[in-house]
Amino acid sequence: MAQRRRLGERIDQAVMAAVNAGQWIMGPQVREFEQKLAAFGGAKHALSCANGTDALALPLMAWGVGPGDAVFCPSFTFTATAEAVCWTGASPVFVDILPDTYNLDPKALEAAVQAILADGKLKPVAVIAVDLFGQPADYPAISEVARRHGMKLISDSAQGFGCTLDGKHPLHWADVTTTSFFPAKPLGCYGDGGAVLTNDARMAELIDSLRIHGKAVAGDGDVASFGHDPKYLNTRIGMNSRLDTIQAAILLEKLAIFEGDIALRNAAADRYAAGLAGSVTVPAMIAGGTSVWAQYTVETDGREALLAGLKAAGVPTAVYYPVPLHRQVAYRDYPAPGGLPVTDAKAERVFSLPISADIEPGAQAYVIETVRGLAKA
Repeated sequence: MAQRRRLGERIDQAVMAAVNAGQWIMGPQVREFEQKLAAFGGAKHALSCANGTDALALPLMAWGVGPGDAVFCPSFTFTATAEAVCWTGASPVFVDILPDTYNLDPKALEAAVQAILADGKLKPVAVIAVDLFGQPADYPAISEVARRHGMKLISDSAQGFGCTLDGKHPLHWADVTTTSFFPAKPLGCYGDGGAVLTNDARMAELIDSLRIHGKAVAGDGDVASFGHDPKYLNTRIGMNSRLDTIQAAILLEKLAIFEGDIALRNAAADRYAAGLAGSVTVPAMIAGGTSVWAQYTVETDGREALLAGLKAAGVPTAVYYPVPLHRQVAYRDYPAPGGLPVTDAKAERVFSLPISADIEPGAQAYVIETVRGLAKA
């Protein structure tokens, strides 16, 4: 709500301009937002869609991923990462995480690929690396494994859009980057939304087709002579996944200040790191990485007692993810080669503290003081 107050008049005007223009679906604000999003994310193409889960499904569909295929992903993530894989009929293969950044462990990825190859029932085709809590995964190492085994690489940047590694966005290594504009994200709209970023022109065409019911696109060849709206010439099975014009209008205003918001989030994270050191385990950053701090996640022994104390003191917290995906009923029959000991251990220890671009230093000081007091007790 603090950002809403900060941007209130600008967003009100942007929304009313979209309303008064009456182009509710795929209006000009959508195209403008896609162009500016691509420029921000270091991409040649950005294609918006209805939500972050569809954003993951669209490239898998474009690549023809399906039954018999293995898509490697972490278990320590929101269900959408694996859910989109299951939609295609492919199998998610769960991979353990690094103990310091909580992101996909490249060595565990290599071991999982080797296990799947040895088993011989599934064909390794893709990897989904998640930019968990806002910081980039180890893309140089992950992409090396993916390329060596002929697999595509998706950067699931739903929590991490805007993060960089050595000054480069994840798309520098990945085939596509996907993101979510769910309201709680660092770049969030006032409803649902998502996007796919790519440097591959044909991939962009395919995703544009798939997000609008498999409509014909220029690369299909026969659209030029059709003479009608290409959405009535369907060359593939697609879905209905479009970003509302009103949401694009809101996101244009938020994108304009996003770089500054990332700096403010990092300043808030620095205050937490300085104040909480020695009381709880504060987040570790990958070398050369810049996080957008979707969450500020710490870990500790005796988590439940500390959470109870924070609740009593009026400090909001959240636990991501108390039941990893490989332990969930919906996913327990999918492979998790060798078990996931780091994932299982971290699920018992981590919790997240309030952070945003607009968090007041005084409010942070109270959180820090409360955590320190409870940890000492």
